[in-house]
Amino acid sequence: MTTQKANSLVVIVLASGRGERFIAGGGTGSKLRALLAGRPVLERTLDAVRASGLPWHVEDAGHPGMGDSIAAAVRATAQAQGWLILPGDLPLVRPGTLQAVAAALGGAVNAVQPQYQGERGHPVGFAAVCGAQLAALEGPAGAASVLRAMRAAGSVADLAVDDVGVVTDIDTPEALARAEALWLTREGA
Repeated sequence: MTTQKANSLVVIVLASGRGERFIAGGGTGSKLRALLAGRPVLERTLDAVRASGLPWHVEDAGHPGMGDSIAAAVRATAQAQGWLILPGDLPLVRPGTLQAVAAALGGAVNAVQPQYQGERGHPVGFAAVCGAQLAALEGPAGAASVLRAMRAAGSVADLAVDDVGVVTDIDTPEALARAEALWLTREGA
């Protein structure tokens, strides 16, 4: 699914992974369908994306690696001014964080990476100038090579955020339980 305005920044939600670590850790089925406070993890992530007001694209075609997923999504949204790459298993990310990463792109900044208490997280934002590199990605490493190149060029902004959601991914059943506890604390339930 894609919701996009012409010449706008697009949030790419990656939902093609097989969740092998989740299953190896004792989880059953897809981690993106696992319930977090009564709703699937992916739906919680999409709730934040929708609430951000930013256009978005879900890439869920079952690509062999994260790089392949990113490349397909960038090609599908090639007219975008830039992209926020958000793994679908980050259900606690806040809409305001997505907006802040988007707002930090521009000028000499070609990539933005949020940090929570010094730990780097997602979504990573990339300006349109990174489009060709992102569209050519393959394999399991995601966009790490593009981000490294932007860091080497001095065009990455590290954005400190007060959002544990940028570093709270669901890779194991234990991580799901921790995320649920954080969710319930945050929501006051």
